[in-house]
Amino acid sequence: MAERLIRFDWAVKKLLRNKANFDVLEGFMSELLGFDVKIEQILESESNKKHKEDKFNRVDILVRTDQGELMLVEIQNESETDYFHRVLYGASKLITEYIQEGEGYETIKKVVSISILYFRLGQGKDYIYEYEGKFVGRHLKDTLMPNAWQKTKFGIREVADIFPKYFILKVNNFDNVAKDTLDEWIYFLKNSELPNDCKAKGLKAAGEKLKLDQLSSDERKIYERYREDRWREKDIMETAERKGLEKGLKKGIRQGKKLGIEEGKKKGLEEGKKKGLEEGKKRGIEEGEKKGKKEASLKIAQNGIKKGLPDEIIAELTGLSITEIQALRSEK
Repeated sequence: MAERLIRFDWAVKKLLRNKANFDVLEGFMSELLGFDVKIEQILESESNKKHKEDKFNRVDILVRTDQGELMLVEIQNESETDYFHRVLYGASKLITEYIQEGEGYETIKKVVSISILYFRLGQGKDYIYEYEGKFVGRHLKDTLMPNAWQKTKFGIREVADIFPKYFILKVNNFDNVAKDTLDEWIYFLKNSELPNDCKAKGLKAAGEKLKLDQLSSDERKIYERYREDRWREKDIMETAERKGLEKGLKKGIRQGKKLGIEEGKKKGLEEGKKKGLEEGKKRGIEEGEKKGKKEASLKIAQNGIKKGLPDEIIAELTGLSITEIQALRSEK
């Protein structure tokens, strides 16, 4: 059985801020972004600041790379319905905080927001989502690109290189089958253990530096309490979700039954109306044909009477009864 390691959120909070452990975080970000990331400095961010309690619903770490880019890694355990909004706010706040008064806008550096989530957010079955801003033509569907001078001056290839980039990792959606090196990191984030024969950047360092037995006795007690809090919160959240689903299911069944009855009545009326019209049309045609034939027979009979034909001959020609023919004779 694989060795259990320290949870990544705890590591971010306590261990990965140490320069000696930067290689773990660098490996994770490099695998996610697809290029080598080198951390220059850990910066102060909102939840880096000291709080009275050591129990966090959210943990984050803000780094500046050797290229001057700001990268915010945020770990969220509990559900927040406005999380999309807060991610946008967080990136916007970083842009305004880390530009000095009097500096030109060209000094703004790329902001990368990485969210590692352990709760359901929105609707989506994937476990890695990436958002990158682009300006797309409404009519021609082309992408607005910087000109050659802008590319040279700002060191960019496209407009999206300036705007914030967002990643959302829905860890619980991962099926525990690592298909590439980034998946190996997702496996670790979900299970707090390394997959077999992992090759992802930074993971071997994580396996060495995030071992439980490297914590002091006091640190381990604090960590165990922290982990119990996470389990308790997860259980509460799952129980609430289950109850919500059960309640929603019952309500859905009631509404579905009601709608089904109403839909059944509506469908029955529509089908009845349609069938009635078809039947009425059919009967109308039959009645019309019958009436037309009757009128034709009467006309032939009247002509036969005028020509002095006997009743028996007229009856044979028209299909009328002798009584009907005699009634016609008496009308003259």
